[in-house]
Formats: sequence, structure tokens, C-alpha cells
Amino acid sequence: MLNFGDLFTNRYLIVPVVSWLTAQILKVFTNAIVTKKIDFKRLFGDGGMPSAHSATVSSLAVTSLLTAGFGSFEFAFSFIFATIVCRDAMGVRFETGKQSILLNEIVDSFELISKEELPEVKLKELVGHTPFQVIAGILLGCTIAIVFYAIFPV
Repeated sequence: MLNFGDLFTNRYLIVPVVSWLTAQILKVFTNAIVTKKIDFKRLFGDGGMPSAHSATVSSLAVTSLLTAGFGSFEFAFSFIFATIVCRDAMGVRFETGKQSILLNEIVDSFELISKEELPEVKLKELVGHTPFQVIAGILLGCTIAIVFYAIFPV
């Protein structure tokens, strides 16, 4: 039977959501330190420090480990999922961000040289993460999962 109230006690959902939210809030502060201004759009933006993707999936993997154990389907699935997401965050998505920066610079240079304005097509530049940002996200997610487990053991 489906019980909507189970959503509010499901540690496999709560811990990753708290990890994602914590990482997104931290992005506002780390971005403010770097840029010297507060940008609340960072609450929902990709890229930045720490990686919310990495925090979310690593907290799910650690929650699965602590709740169901090394031999469980939950841990195996979430560990593989976390590995793929973290690798993608600092691989393909990071390279996409670097390409976006270069393409935006090319468009700006073309407009400057030709004195012609092109249609506004700025590409989003913050889409991936550096290895350091991913590691920070993993550490954040693991810490939140362990703290949650210590406070609310199974």
C-alpha cells in the first residue's frame, strides 16, 4: 500500500535532498567569496563549489551502505550510480563548460571586429566541476549521511 507519509521518513530520499540543499546553499557563499557579491541564482545553478551532484549521490551511496550493508542491491546500485555521476560532473560536463566559455569569447570577438551584433545566444558556462569541487561534494555528502545515521540509526 502506498503511504504518502513515508516520504517524510525515507532516509534514502531525505539525506540526499538535505545534501543537495546544503551544497547549493554553500555555493552561494563560496561564489560570494570569489566574486565579492551575493548571487542567489547560484541556489539553483550548475557548477561551482561544492558539487551538489556529487554530494547528492555520495550521500545516497553512504546511506545505502549504512542502512543495508555492502552486500545489498541498494548499495551496489547507488555506488555505481554515484561513480557515473561524479565522473560525468568533472568529465563531459566540465569540458562542455570550457567549450561554452570559448564559444562565448568567439562570438564577443566577432561582434567587436565586425561591429555587428549577433542574436543573444550566451551559452551557460558553469555546467561542470573541477576534481576538487567533486571531491568537496563527495566529502559533504558522506559527512551528512554519517551524521544523519548517527542521529537516527536504523
